[in-house]
Amino acid sequence: MSANLKYLSLGILVFQTTSLVLTMRYSRTLKEEGPRYLSSTAVVVAELLKIMACILLVYKDSKCSLRALNRILHDEILNKPMETLKLAIPSGIYTLQNNLLYVALSNLDAATYQVTYQLKILTTALFSVSMLSKKLGVYQWLSLVILMTGVAFVQWPSDSQELNSKELSAGSQFVGLMAVLTACFSSGFAGVYFEKILKETKQSVWIRNIQLGFFGSIFGLMGVYVYDGELVSKNGFFQGYNWLTWIVVVLQCLFPWSHPCNNSYFPIWL
Repeated sequence: MSANLKYLSLGILVFQTTSLVLTMRYSRTLKEEGPRYLSSTAVVVAELLKIMACILLVYKDSKCSLRALNRILHDEILNKPMETLKLAIPSGIYTLQNNLLYVALSNLDAATYQVTYQLKILTTALFSVSMLSKKLGVYQWLSLVILMTGVAFVQWPSDSQELNSKELSAGSQFVGLMAVLTACFSSGFAGVYFEKILKETKQSVWIRNIQLGFFGSIFGLMGVYVYDGELVSKNGFFQGYNWLTWIVVVLQCLFPWSHPCNNSYFPIWL
């Protein structure tokens, strides 16, 4: 039963990851009348939806009792400010990472992005070895070498890339590549840091995701104000939103719960 559940989770993860990348890429390149939606606001909306979803899950775990829900949130979040503040670091990194993914997919084709972003498996493995003292087997290190080789081949110039150069300039491709590489390192560090916090405390992963979403919303709103404040004041917070934008936001909300261990570790430790 556990093996079937494991492979079912893997299938859902693959579908979710692929659909997010394709829809996000399509939404950033789709030409429509009017202003394009702001990626910074999409990140904030996704964080708010994560908080709402996790609160519902905590409510379910507390036997659908509002009084029990209020007590849990009060005891686990408000009465433990230092434990809550620990999540500010990975939350800020995740917020940066989510914004970088929009930048990467605005400047890279979906296939190149998807393969290059798998380097997060390598960075997660390296951070887990250095921060958690984990030991990897020979086959796991061999898998990482094969992964790096595959990413290198994807970045190798080809005739098809020359044909696509009309759509994506060398400068934009470099920006996209730097964005996805930075996201890989931030994903690896934040994922391992988050796992370390989970192992040191007894709080549930849903409470931790509420804390992550709280700080993520704050950092995200700061990013909206700094980078897109003028556009928001001119055209509104939800400018350019359509059905495709909401699909991207919902997928990002579900994808896979603020990038904790089940995202970066899954392919290696399955």
